[in-house]
Amino acid sequence: MKLQKILSRLQKLHPKEIDLSLNRVQNLCNKLGNPQNFIKCITVVGTNGKYSTIQALRAILKEANIKCNVYTSPHIQKINERFIYDNEEISDDDLAKLLIHVEKINNGEAITYFEILTAAYFCWAKKFRDNINIIESGLFHRFDATNIINKNLASIITSIGLDHLDWLPKNEQTLEKIIFEKTSKLCNSNIIVARQSSKETLNLIKKNIYNNKSNKIIFNENYSYSFNENDFIYYEDQFGSLKLPQPNVLGSFQIENISTAIATIRSLNLEVNDENIKKGITEIQSIARLQEIKKGKLKDLCKNNKIYIDGSHNPLGAKVLNEYLKNLNCKKHIILGMMANKDHEKYISYFKNISSLTTIDIPNQPNAIKGKDLKKKLSKFQNIKFKNSIIEAITSCPISENDIILITGSLYLAGEVLNLN
Repeated sequence: MKLQKILSRLQKLHPKEIDLSLNRVQNLCNKLGNPQNFIKCITVVGTNGKYSTIQALRAILKEANIKCNVYTSPHIQKINERFIYDNEEISDDDLAKLLIHVEKINNGEAITYFEILTAAYFCWAKKFRDNINIIESGLFHRFDATNIINKNLASIITSIGLDHLDWLPKNEQTLEKIIFEKTSKLCNSNIIVARQSSKETLNLIKKNIYNNKSNKIIFNENYSYSFNENDFIYYEDQFGSLKLPQPNVLGSFQIENISTAIATIRSLNLEVNDENIKKGITEIQSIARLQEIKKGKLKDLCKNNKIYIDGSHNPLGAKVLNEYLKNLNCKKHIILGMMANKDHEKYISYFKNISSLTTIDIPNQPNAIKGKDLKKKLSKFQNIKFKNSIIEAITSCPISENDIILITGSLYLAGEVLNLN
């Protein structure tokens, strides 16, 4: 309860959830002694694949006994997930102590919730100066609170697509604008560009980083991977080739994220050997990214049928998710809940040959679209229905032997599902 009271106070320090500016977080960090200037970090920007790339980095570095701090957003089940130090989530007591300290230094000044959390992360990270910080940049990197770092080890650009368009003016809701916002203010160090969904996207990224003096490592130019018929993955870059085992995460898109993590680590000359990489990718901890629920209350409702959750929430995420689903020889039943500001029709358009679609409300999320309204918007989709709860949605799926259930559309929904399970 103590921690929740602190968080409630911090959420009231600014009338807006998001207010794109760096002034407030820079001012607070200056009062804190600019802790962001004393840490080693890898920055991860992009639209999709950031979390999975971070978890691959973390798993490989952990296998090599290199300690990490990790800052991500949003959290899935509890806020401690955003604050990883020495490879462990911060405790409730330490997080409360940290936030009280930062709140006191802030002294009631207007600052958004994300900004003060980011300042708090940097403040505690200074205690672990030898660790590598892996920092996810949210929304549009240029004015994201994490973008107050003057130097870093590397910047990773994951797959970029259309998302969060409501935060841009109507006449600027374009791919070109999004790429500019995410890539125009990267540090001069190393830039690793992941596989992109189109040549247009890649060319726009190259254009934006052209004058950046960083060493540039680009998928299919400086590193690549391929699948072998014997279930091995062949990875190759300037340092040589690797024969990799299948990782412990599902979907070919995860191989893209893993290869980007490997390219980053090998480019930094860290004390990581080939065996660390091979072992590390089999121990990735990935929550709500095509995650199978193998036990618990909701799994019991499905009996012998498999149930998955996936937090994808934009068209690009839907596209890569469906690439995995279409390779499964079974019937698929989708349970969908989404935030109101997403492109609902475009998202669901990527799902082909779906046996049933059930819309639901996302509990505890006032900014989510109501399940009944979502059903109306997607009325062209066959076999669509609305249910009042996650449990009702699962039990109403007309599943037969070998069918699967997939709950998707939002990371917030994924968190509610995991908590309920």
